[in-house]
Amino acid sequence: MVKETGYYDLLGVKPFATMEEIKRAYRRLALRYHPDKNPTEGERFKQISQAYEVLSDPHKRSLYDRGGERAMKEGGVGGRGGFGPPMDIFDLFFGGGGRRSEREGLGKTAVHQLSVTLEDLYNGATRKLSLQKNVICRSCGGRGGREGLDTRCPKCHGSGVEVVVHQLGLNIMHQVQTMCSHCQGQGEWVRPLDRCLTCNGRKVTREKKILHVHLDKGMADRQKITFHQEGDQVPGFEPGDIVIVLDQRPHPVFQRRGNDLLVEKEVALVDALCGCKQVIRTLDNRRLLVSSRPGTVIKPGDMKCVPNEGMPIFRNPTQKGKLIVLFKVKFPEPGWLPAQQLPQFQAFFPHREEVMATEDTEEVELREFFPQPDFGGRRFPGEPHPGDDFEDPLRPNVQCHAS
Repeated sequence: MVKETGYYDLLGVKPFATMEEIKRAYRRLALRYHPDKNPTEGERFKQISQAYEVLSDPHKRSLYDRGGERAMKEGGVGGRGGFGPPMDIFDLFFGGGGRRSEREGLGKTAVHQLSVTLEDLYNGATRKLSLQKNVICRSCGGRGGREGLDTRCPKCHGSGVEVVVHQLGLNIMHQVQTMCSHCQGQGEWVRPLDRCLTCNGRKVTREKKILHVHLDKGMADRQKITFHQEGDQVPGFEPGDIVIVLDQRPHPVFQRRGNDLLVEKEVALVDALCGCKQVIRTLDNRRLLVSSRPGTVIKPGDMKCVPNEGMPIFRNPTQKGKLIVLFKVKFPEPGWLPAQQLPQFQAFFPHREEVMATEDTEEVELREFFPQPDFGGRRFPGEPHPGDDFEDPLRPNVQCHAS
């Protein structure tokens, strides 16, 4: 049981809400009440930010659940001492409402794409990824200046917002809360003379980071690998994650279909009729001698498979999918067999029905057809466009070529 539910009520969540539910609620409310979008709700936005700061931290949330706001204050968490500037929290999720600088992306999940080959996903591999990230300044410890310095903005007193009064008429005043123009909504400001010489008051510096990305056997295209808390660092907040998205390059031989591998093989007509043997080099550089039984007829477009020679199953690499072979049959060129030998060749095939000419039939001969492509071969000359409802008597007919 929680002692108070005030912070939960501010975010509109239940006391037993998960961290993801709390984050979603905060994103929604921060977008609605941020002073840049709703200048009259600066105080409401500050309260929402303070509630999120407590409930998003497991230790602070536990302390609040046991003792409420009083326990937070007694524990040294209340006030400006325990909460980051409201604008910092907005920057964490929304990039600062359009204020783009070197601080953009702090605390966010950074996504990087890594190009990999099908061999990498089949055999497993380790790839290095070099990137730049923000780290808390080691010289000032993320304070931006010397220790003990009062960094509260003298104009907004640390709230991040200021009140602007507009006179609309005689004795008519209009008061608006807006982002503090002195600290740009950060709530903190350090004089140039007091700023850290290393980070120039930014509290963070840029460093190069090398990530070793381990690819397990059987991983898939577009699969994500997460490096927790390896993203940019922000004083007072946990670093964001780095997510690596795998991008598999096309393979010249194999196509992946889930856990199966598809390969196309061309066989001669004699092999398609009498049985064939083919050598397939696998992704781990083995040579498979694939054969069909003698007398097995392979038709164009037939698919055969070799069990347990496909992709390794992710997290169970001793098991594999199927290797699927798609056959293309190569027919002989015209004139490959002398005409006098045709009857002998036909004797090997099942008996065929003879078709005889009758008095009501006209005998014609098939000839080679050579289509004339029009604009990339999308339609033949003389073929009407979709929607045509008339016939053009001047449109040329398709012609056959004499052999």
